[in-house]
Amino acid sequence: MYEVYIERAAERDLRRLARDDVRRVIAHVKALAEDPRPSGSRKISGSKNDWRIRVGNYRILYEFDRRAKLVRVMRVAHRREVYR
Repeated sequence: MYEVYIERAAERDLRRLARDDVRRVIAHVKALAEDPRPSGSRKISGSKNDWRIRVGNYRILYEFDRRAKLVRVMRVAHRREVYR
């Protein structure tokens, strides 16, 4: 089991989402505690440890450390805005 930390930027992103979207995103974030590489997760090219998962039109950007058993959620945003 991994510990999941949500960074301040991701918290701000979550506050901007609609209530239904927040529920779906949070469910996926909680699932990262059990499996940091769920089906559909992709490594972001050009980065060392960054991964993303899709939740509808939103993306969750995160990184994980197997040794420390830690998942760090960095951003949650709409797909056209998240990679900026």
